This record gives sequence, structure tokens and C-alpha cells, in this order.
Amino acid sequence: MSNRSRATTVILLIVCLLCLALVLSGCDSKKKPAKVTDRAIMHEDEFGGVYIDLSIDDFNALGYAYGDSLNVTFSNGYKLEGIPYYNGYYTQNGSPLLVAYPGYPYIKACINNGDDLWQIAGLKESDKAEITLAKQGAFKDIQDARDIHYQDEREKFPSDEVFANFRAVEIKSMKADMLYRSASPCDNQHKRAPYVDKLMAGAGVQFILNLADTPAKIEGYISASDFDSPYFLSLYKGGMVGLPLKDLLQAGQVEPIALNMNFSSPEFRQKVANGLISMIDSDGPYLVHCTEGKDRTGFVCLLLEALCGASYQEIVDDYMITYDNYYKINQKEDSARYEVIVKNVLDPMVRCVAGDDNADVTKADLAKGAEEFLRNGGMDDAQIAVLKAKLMK
Repeated sequence: MSNRSRATTVILLIVCLLCLALVLSGCDSKKKPAKVTDRAIMHEDEFGGVYIDLSIDDFNALGYAYGDSLNVTFSNGYKLEGIPYYNGYYTQNGSPLLVAYPGYPYIKACINNGDDLWQIAGLKESDKAEITLAKQGAFKDIQDARDIHYQDEREKFPSDEVFANFRAVEIKSMKADMLYRSASPCDNQHKRAPYVDKLMAGAGVQFILNLADTPAKIEGYISASDFDSPYFLSLYKGGMVGLPLKDLLQAGQVEPIALNMNFSSPEFRQKVANGLISMIDSDGPYLVHCTEGKDRTGFVCLLLEALCGASYQEIVDDYMITYDNYYKINQKEDSARYEVIVKNVLDPMVRCVAGDDNADVTKADLAKGAEEFLRNGGMDDAQIAVLKAKLMK
């Protein structure tokens, strides 16, 4: 081989090695995020979990991304290994995650619809948290499928009803215009409360089962500068807000029960049963709401629908209206997401009502399961009978 040929071969080899180096460096172009150490923790006791003293933006700025797999270790030795990091509650019930839910002040480690991680881990306020990356993008497919958001501007929705997620529950075995569901009529963080207020006034709602709040929270909403829900206030204050006599006589009440979403827990069943016991003192119409009128409201409404003999398909149809209202997810236009939500979000709730985690949701005796759910929560047969009589044709 000539010297010129040898030189050409060497140059080609060097070029190949440089190209290979560039490819390999590109595979690792995303730097491994910085390890989080010695972060203070706080108990988030409304839904159960552990706030870690890092804002969502600050945590993401370290290089972590939704869909990553993480390890979380607390200073008392308790570990969560390989858990997903999501911006919503996308894990199966009872599974842990690190969540950056929009509006949360910090990232939160918790168990989705399960027991309180703070209690399970035996944590104290003096404990600290450490977070490390397990695998980048390990859960990205689920993150992408479940990452859905809605807007808070009225003009972007076709009607007040859609914007407020306000509707009557229309099950053929239930009385028409007796049970309504919606976003919150008092918590105005999503700018929907005044719209709900006007719609429920028009519907003549006489009792509100508030699944989201405590009395202290409600008082905070009422004192806020943007509170504009006079009909809600008339019900909450028992009519003592200077209304005409005819309205005072019709004033109902608000029952706040501050539910979390651990729907398989005894506490959840007890709170729901107690709320419904209060509800049957009124002749209705009734409104059930949480913050968005989606998850907690979805569960209580499907429970009442099941109690009244609704079919599984009727339950699906009513539940998924919310996803159409907020996200334009329906079977026709976004069937893939529609099916994921039904399978991973709604069906576990239906199985809880059925009393069997392995039940075929299309065949389960949901009416029987609903009655047993309420009995386990503390309602007696007479109270259940009154509830059914109030709601059913």
C-alpha cells in the first residue's frame, strides 16, 4: 500500500471515529439531573402525602422531566424506588408517584387513591428527603397519554353549562332534574363559581353536597375579593342574607364533607354516607360538586347512579361528559384517550362500588354493590330506601 493510500485510510478512520463519538455523545445529550438532597418535608393532609420543599418549576429546572422514573429516600430510611414522576395522578390506585400537580406549591410524594404516605412511612416534620433519577423517560408513554389540560376562559367554551361542567344526571331510572353535578360554586380558582351559581339558581337547587371543602375553606372563599355566588351564600347561610321571604322559605343548605380520593378507604365511605344522610333531609333538587366536578363528584354520582339501577354504559356516558366538556375527549374524536380514561380512571371506581377489584364491570350487580358500600359507610336500610325514593322515578 502506498503512503498516500495509508494516509487516506487513516483519515477515513479518524472521520469514522469522530462520527461515532458524535453519535454516542448525542445519545447522552440530556444530562443526568442533579441529585436532590436534604430537602425539608411537610405533611399534605387533605389528600394524604408528603410535600418536598421544591417548587415544580425549581425541580424541573434541575433536569427532571415528566415520565421519568425516580428514587425517593427519606432520612428515616423509608424508600420509594423506581416511582413515576407525573404532572397528574396517572398511576393505578394504591401505587406511589411523585406528582407535580398544577397549582401545588411543591412537588409531592404520595400514593394515588391510597393510604397516607406520611403515615405509612412514619415521617416527622424533622425528616428530610432525597431524590435521584432511576431512569429517564421510563413512563413517558403514560405521561403523554394522560397529560390533559383545560382552560379557564369562558369565551373558549360553547356555553355556560359546558364551562361550568354543570348538568343534570340523566339516568332513565332517576327523576328528571333532581340530581345535578358541576364544578365548585364557591371556590373560584378556575373562574367557574359564578357561572355554577347562576345555573344552580336557575335549576332551583335546594341542597349542596360539597365534596371538596371544610367550613373554614368555604369561609375563605366567601371573604375573597372575587366571590360572586349569592345563591350559594343563601344556601350556606340558611337564607340569612336579606333574601325575600319566598326565597328564605326555600333556602336549603350546604354539607361540606372534605373528601380525599381514597375511595376504597373506610373514612371515604363514612364521609359519603354521612353526607347523603344529611342530603335526604331535603327534598331536592340536589347538587354534588368538588373542585372541578370530575373525580370525587364522578365517584359519588356513579355511586348514586348505580344505587338507582343504572347500567354500566349509562355510568360511562355520564362520567365522560366531563372529559368532553373540559378536554374535548370523546369516543368519536379521541377514542384512544377516551378508552384509556375509562379503563384506568373510571373502571377502578366502578369496581370499588361493585365490591370486587376483579369484577367484570359490564356484568357486576352495581345496585347491590352500591347498597353495600353505603351500609359499610354507616347508612341503614331505612335511610338507603329514603335516598332511593328521593332520586328514583
